[in-house]
Amino acid sequence: QVQLVDSGGGLVQAGGSLRLSCAASGRAIASYAMGWFRQAPGKEREFVAAMNGSAGRTLYADSVKGRFTITRDNAKKTMNLQMNSLKPEDTALYYCAARFGSAVQACDDYIYWGQGTQVTVSS
Repeated sequence: QVQLVDSGGGLVQAGGSLRLSCAASGRAIASYAMGWFRQAPGKEREFVAAMNGSAGRTLYADSVKGRFTITRDNAKKTMNLQMNSLKPEDTALYYCAARFGSAVQACDDYIYWGQGTQVTVSS
């Protein structure tokens, strides 16, 4: 079992930055890929970024490449998403997620989910 608690959301002006954090509990967290997804009102949940448990392989949605950076610390069982150059269209509820195995983009392949943290970017 893996439990995830995400935090760090808030209100920021366009062009600003935020850092989201996800704290994981459970054994062998390094065996799990972890990722970030987001869901805006009236829209489906979409992939943002993900990272393998080890070896550092990362995936990013095209919409955030060059602006967002995903990192993780397996010893501390934490994952972060540094979000720079934020845009109003980044406004959404952001969720951290985990799955056993490699990082993938498909939302349905992730089993464990945090409760979500709201990010609002004003223009």
